[in-house]
Amino acid sequence: MTEPDGDDPVTAIRYIGPAQAADMARAGIATASALRELGADAAYRAMIATGTRPHFIGYYALHMALQGRPWNDCKGAEKDALRAAFDALKADLAGSGSASELERFLNEIGTGLRR
Repeated sequence: MTEPDGDDPVTAIRYIGPAQAADMARAGIATASALRELGADAAYRAMIATGTRPHFIGYYALHMALQGRPWNDCKGAEKDALRAAFDALKADLAGSGSASELERFLNEIGTGLRR
């Protein structure tokens, strides 16, 4: 597979499928080069901000895809480090003040608004 060029869709990156691409499009990330430039953390933050429900597997799968690795290649200390980064990202977004206290609580227990 060749490296995606600047005009390629995000799905030109191996392991990024249509569902994740739709979440990225909603966040304004339309090309593979834009995704690579943003990086996994900033891209996932933008996706959450536009309604993607935070999920650890989606987070680390994005990291793996940008490295050209299958999602299930993440193990051990690397997975633990990504979990800590994901938890910090969620905590940062929860404290951003963009949601009401009730909505933040409902999201925390998994019954919040679906976007």
